[in-house]
Amino acid sequence: MNLRDKLRGLLVRLYARRVEGHLDHAQVPKHIGVIMDGNRRWARAAGSSTMHGHRAGADKIGEFLGWCSETDVEVVTLWLLSTDNFERPAEELVPLLGIIEDVVRSLAADGRWRVHHVGNLDLLPEDMQRTLKGAQEDTAHVDGITVNVAIGYGGRQEIADAVRSMLLDAHDSGVPLTKLAEAVDIDMIGRHLYTGAQPDPDLVIRTSGEQRLSGFMLWQTAHSEYYFCDVFWPAFRKVDFLRALRDYAARHRRYGG
Repeated sequence: MNLRDKLRGLLVRLYARRVEGHLDHAQVPKHIGVIMDGNRRWARAAGSSTMHGHRAGADKIGEFLGWCSETDVEVVTLWLLSTDNFERPAEELVPLLGIIEDVVRSLAADGRWRVHHVGNLDLLPEDMQRTLKGAQEDTAHVDGITVNVAIGYGGRQEIADAVRSMLLDAHDSGVPLTKLAEAVDIDMIGRHLYTGAQPDPDLVIRTSGEQRLSGFMLWQTAHSEYYFCDVFWPAFRKVDFLRALRDYAARHRRYGG
């Protein structure tokens, strides 16, 4: 590393410390959703392989959760694999699934996070299903940040699964369809989502410069604030995270009022 890079790094750290010093912890979002975008583009820009980009993105997760633990964040949802990602070529998808499975194991072994899967479990290989179930069971007692790992996740799929679950519960309870139709409300559907009784995201961060939802938590983010960052996910820094929190704290959430 040359002198110029060292100086730039020092200035960034000093700036991050300044931003952090002015951060109002009372205004920190309780639930942050993250669309971790840009792994492949980061790898191409670095002249490296796609898998190197995915591994670098996976390595960033622990660092990001560490930043969250320094604030008052209670829930983090990480979008690791969408339902659309299953359309990728097998030579990319199979290693990617292995990397994601390693991420889940690492999160469970860390001891600081309560791991919760959000997504359609039936879409995933049996080995990954077992890993996710084991991670949830092994961390159920942890009194730390709840980390939702969105794997095999799609916003429309979630709503469809919630409606299906609601109908099956009514059938098992012997509730007639007409009675169910009269009882259906927003809260009932919300209870059948993958996130269940969790609070909705206050803030959603998307990296890589893309400014779209791509189906992320369509129901839960009706009143969320979004922060779009030009940095690719593997290059996401603490100062970028703090800027997102500062931007969120400066907004006035009106909830339609």
